[in-house]
Amino acid sequence: MTVPDVLSLAAGPEALTADQTAAYLVAAAVWAPSVHNTQPWLFSSDGRELTLYAESSRQLTVADPAGREMLISCGAALFTTRLALRSLGWVPRTAVLPDPADPLLIARLSWRQRAAPARYERLLFGHVMQRRTHRGGFDPLPLATDLLRVLQQGAKRDGAELRIITDEVGRAFLAATVQTAHQALRLSSPHVSELSAWTSPPDSPRPDGLPTTSYPARPTRTFPDFPSRDFAHGHGWGISSSSADTAARSPGVVCLLTTAGDGPADWVNAGQALQRTALTSAAYGVAAALDSQPLELTWLRQLIRSHVRDDSYPQLLIRLGTVAQTAVSVRRPAASVLIGAASPAPAR
Repeated sequence: MTVPDVLSLAAGPEALTADQTAAYLVAAAVWAPSVHNTQPWLFSSDGRELTLYAESSRQLTVADPAGREMLISCGAALFTTRLALRSLGWVPRTAVLPDPADPLLIARLSWRQRAAPARYERLLFGHVMQRRTHRGGFDPLPLATDLLRVLQQGAKRDGAELRIITDEVGRAFLAATVQTAHQALRLSSPHVSELSAWTSPPDSPRPDGLPTTSYPARPTRTFPDFPSRDFAHGHGWGISSSSADTAARSPGVVCLLTTAGDGPADWVNAGQALQRTALTSAAYGVAAALDSQPLELTWLRQLIRSHVRDDSYPQLLIRLGTVAQTAVSVRRPAASVLIGAASPAPAR
């Protein structure tokens, strides 16, 4: 059931039952970005309360043994759920990681108080289902200065910091870390096998992972170069590119998303900041490319951290720019990730 389907069931948001509201929220949440589109989340509803769990069976055990990227993904889903509640005129009450004894319980959300959504909240929610992760370079067009300021302010609201890398040395350094990680991961059989497991062949009906419609058949080069992952593994799958697209393109505005700490709550916050950044950028007509490769290698992540002056922890490398997007993604049906109050909790 899609978000419009749920709204069509009633005269308006106020007339939705608790179950219909939960269906509406989850129908939006599943469109959050996640590492390799693993969609590592489950939801449980009980009246006017929705509980978000991490689904550990979808964790990348090779690339993400600590579950950091899994919780970043769940954080993005949490932000989307909160935004969906605001679109209905509800004020979400959110408890993040409410039970230390249950590390897979990400958050509980409840709604009792009403307030009309702000214009920017309606604007962001309008891009939830249209936003796509870009994989490649960008057009050489500058971004609005006010956008970058808004993005930095938004990240702070979510407990993170979006650092805009403006100097050439810093951009070249981060590009070099991506290049190094790209080569190292290509030579790692466990990493290659795990990535292959989440990459679908053409015309696959699979509702998760990376379909061939979500990445270019021929990776584009940028200067400095931020190489994309080889999702097709030499099969030639992906979106066909024009000859003009094969020339070196701009890497876009290079950003580093960091947090003061490096625990599960920080990872969830980074995910919320990621989704806020992606949706705000989309509202400005700007796409986001995510480079997580160097942060999946402990020594490279530590090297990047050593270049952050205040000793914060790098969580994600984000590049922003303008580009004509043709990517098409897939998502699991909302009903498959929403369990009722009488259902057992997700398997541990």
